[in-house]
Amino acid sequence: MAQRMTEQGGIDNYRITKAGFVYGEAELVCACSAARVIVSASSVANRSVTMRRIDFVTLRLFTAIADERSLTRAAEREHLALAAVSKRISDLESQLGISLLYRQPKGVELTPAGHALLHHARNLLDGLQQMDADLSEFSEGVKGHVRIHANTSSVIEFLPEDLSSFARRHPEVKIDLEERVSSDTLRALREGLTDIGIFAGHMAADDLQVFSYRQDQLVLVTPRGHPLAGYDRLALREAVGYDFIGLQQDASLHALLQQSALQLGTPLRLRIQVRSFEAICRMIHTGMGIGVLPEQVVRNYLPALDVAMVPLSDAWARRELKIGVRSLEALSVTARQMLDHLTSREGAT
Repeated sequence: MAQRMTEQGGIDNYRITKAGFVYGEAELVCACSAARVIVSASSVANRSVTMRRIDFVTLRLFTAIADERSLTRAAEREHLALAAVSKRISDLESQLGISLLYRQPKGVELTPAGHALLHHARNLLDGLQQMDADLSEFSEGVKGHVRIHANTSSVIEFLPEDLSSFARRHPEVKIDLEERVSSDTLRALREGLTDIGIFAGHMAADDLQVFSYRQDQLVLVTPRGHPLAGYDRLALREAVGYDFIGLQQDASLHALLQQSALQLGTPLRLRIQVRSFEAICRMIHTGMGIGVLPEQVVRNYLPALDVAMVPLSDAWARRELKIGVRSLEALSVTARQMLDHLTSREGAT
């Protein structure tokens, strides 16, 4: 069972064990890894805190009852006797001093307190399952783990080759890659949710340690028969009079285009906003408007779509992608190896 620790400064920390966990009267904050539960105790001086014990078997049983809306069906699902199920839930309600279920002739319903417990129980059980899966990989030969959040441009244009070459050299390392808009990537870095982030270079990141990654060229994409399709090169000011297909509001490319258009004194005529580069290309293919995308991304779609691309002459159209970390010193050995690989010339070939 979890060991009770001494209250310090109004906050108690408890480590979860397979047998169960302990928490106090105040708010229960569930860490996503389910490896630690942090309990905020009362700040009232000399107030004693009643400790309660709940095991994971009971939590799993409670979620089964919530799913099935029946003690009998939950007992069958968890392969327990109905009497044992009833006693566990009654004991749980007694320990908590609250009613978790409304008993009805044809089943049960959760009380408001029951819904609150269900939310935390699912988070804990999901986290425990994820923790078990992560740790099992280490027993099967995984010797390192690195988390990367990256914007769509880098995921499509550069990371497939870079991560593939890293994985060939370090087959024992697990790589978790999540595609995110640049603003979400920066937020994840600041909150410690990722080891490495890749984002658009024009985004503010003064509080992070930032390194150069790659550069890409933005191009104007038009239907093949569009009046601008025949240009060898043009500036954004020559295109702002047409309808644009753009990305969602929180995308860094959308913000860059909006800012550049406003500097010209003409806001973009955004006809449609979508969530992916592919969707923009397909909308342009059908004649719905024009758009601005990374050149390499468009080349991936050119054979299948009836679109043309024209390089933009604006200085901002030569875009830099950056890599950021919270602290070099705080990186694991594996994450530092990944960072070195991505920022080296060899990793960038």
